[in-house]
Amino acid sequence: MNLSFRGRYLAGFVVCVALMAFALYAQYVMHLDPCPLCIFQRIAVCTMGVFFLVGGLHAPRKVGARGVYALLITLGGLWGIATAGRHLWLQSLPAADVPACGPGLGYLFDAFPFTKMLKLAFTGSGECAKIEPILGIPMPGWTLFWFIVLTIWALVAVRRTVR
Repeated sequence: MNLSFRGRYLAGFVVCVALMAFALYAQYVMHLDPCPLCIFQRIAVCTMGVFFLVGGLHAPRKVGARGVYALLITLGGLWGIATAGRHLWLQSLPAADVPACGPGLGYLFDAFPFTKMLKLAFTGSGECAKIEPILGIPMPGWTLFWFIVLTIWALVAVRRTVR
């Protein structure tokens, strides 16, 4: 099946919407409260989704203009890959090395400057190390997979489209 640039980018947007829908389902139905690193992964998915949508609606004809959307999506994807990778690393630590549970992300935003808040959030806390497997894979493992797939999808769509 050959898709246009618009079709590929709108499909990427639909995947991002599905990922966010599942994240909300996991939070409100499965009662899996998101840790700060989960929130940052959600922000990365939303960032990618917005640029997939805007790129799909705009559907520029020039490869250079398409590349701008691919770059923005890639930046969101790299943020997500780094965050999910850090999250998986925290989950792989022995129980004795897991950091103590810290304050929620809302408190960190209110109490600290942005750079200090990022540092504290990425240091991780005990709730980030809790493993809740879905189909045998931890949630950040799934998000890492989707960040990689969506980033590649965005880059491939720039060159491989039907005119």
